[in-house]
Amino acid sequence: MGASCAFGVFDGVHKGHQFLIDSACEMARENGGASVALTFDIDPDEVFRPDKLKKLMTNEERIQALSRTCADYVVVLPFTREFASQLPMDFLATTFGEEIIYSLHVGNDFRFGCKAQGTVADLKAWGDGLGVRICDHDLKSKYGSPITATRIRGLLSCGDCEVATKLLGHPYTFTGKVLEGRHEGADMGFATANLELPAMRQVLGEGVYAAYGYVDGRKYKVAMSVGVAPTFEDATATCEAHILDFEGDIYGDTITIEPVHYLRPMIKFESTDELIATVMDNIAWTRENL
Repeated sequence: MGASCAFGVFDGVHKGHQFLIDSACEMARENGGASVALTFDIDPDEVFRPDKLKKLMTNEERIQALSRTCADYVVVLPFTREFASQLPMDFLATTFGEEIIYSLHVGNDFRFGCKAQGTVADLKAWGDGLGVRICDHDLKSKYGSPITATRIRGLLSCGDCEVATKLLGHPYTFTGKVLEGRHEGADMGFATANLELPAMRQVLGEGVYAAYGYVDGRKYKVAMSVGVAPTFEDATATCEAHILDFEGDIYGDTITIEPVHYLRPMIKFESTDELIATVMDNIAWTRENL
């Protein structure tokens, strides 16, 4: 029996993607064939517009998340400019070769081939010629519009962690390496871990958040700021995390942060005392409410 495949980039592996993959799995069960999540090793926009790209997951995290879905197999295609430059029918021939699949599940805005010329209509014409069922889906909707990675990135850029998490179907997290920072926080009584994030992972909007942090497999409450600290003239864009009830040297270590709730915008304080009082309030809220 031929396989039933769900095809996409799947950044975030959110509920819309899960619906697409579930549809392929359901058809595979009905047909007696295997179910496959088919994706690329990198996001195509890493090739074509890396300067504008924001990602919910690293490629490694995305592929690991796909392996935890109902799909029997995850097939990862190497994505290059040469691969992408093929005409739509050549793109399909290269992707599937002589393998005749049973069904192919895509979003109804799916595009493929050179300059994204291939459409779902082209895909259906290809499928009709080979006896492949092409199933184009409206991605699962919530709160009035389809669930997409673009929508979730927009929510996170506004600090709306709660709705973003509901649409993802799992917590949003990011991982960063701890760098040695300016030490102002430690001098004021609230030491922070200064995280290095690549530009592609800087999805979360500027502000102060209550979060969870994962250090060496343990979960901690975290009060975290994202963005420029305007009180300090030499500040640069950064992510600074105060890990509650944690002591230890983690410089150079990699930790994972799960933002949960937006607390406030970044503020320029008139005095150090005002800054300390506000940060202590943020820490207290995090301790009491997470």
